[in-house]
Amino acid sequence: MIIDDQEYRVKGMQYTIRSAVEKDADTLCSLRVQLDGETENMDREAGEAFIDVAGFRELIRMDTAKRNHLFLVAVASGDIVGYCRCAGSELKRFSHQVEFGVCVARSFWGYGIGKELLESSLQWVEQQGIEKVTLKVLATNDKAIRLYEADGFEIEGVLKRDRRHADGQYYDTVVMARFFDGMK
Repeated sequence: MIIDDQEYRVKGMQYTIRSAVEKDADTLCSLRVQLDGETENMDREAGEAFIDVAGFRELIRMDTAKRNHLFLVAVASGDIVGYCRCAGSELKRFSHQVEFGVCVARSFWGYGIGKELLESSLQWVEQQGIEKVTLKVLATNDKAIRLYEADGFEIEGVLKRDRRHADGQYYDTVVMARFFDGMK
């Protein structure tokens, strides 16, 4: 799906949230590798599960064409500095829900970009009549968990020892969801 561009000004910085377009593929290809290497909060290490430019073009085409998919980017000073996706299922039993994921370049943390990407996605979810949004977050990422809880997400469960990081330690993953239309 496509949304209208949205402009924000926070702490003296102006940025735009808009739908991804195919010409973003090259930037997204390198940005994803960069973001995966900036924090332990991501599922991947830098370069893992690499998506090339053609792969991003196809992902953007698919997300634009499907009613239950959304791909947004955040642009500051002409550069993409973050993105998020909502991906639904083609299976009828799961067609009422989407999974949300977000990432923002570390140098742009603190400007509300992640929060606004989430808010834009949740507005879209309501407009589409989607009933449930799910996400997974590293259990030690307290800031993200607080953000999601403040936006109405609830913890549905914890995946114990779900991931092992470069330090050799195991970490839990928190599964969260937000329901729409009074559903629980």
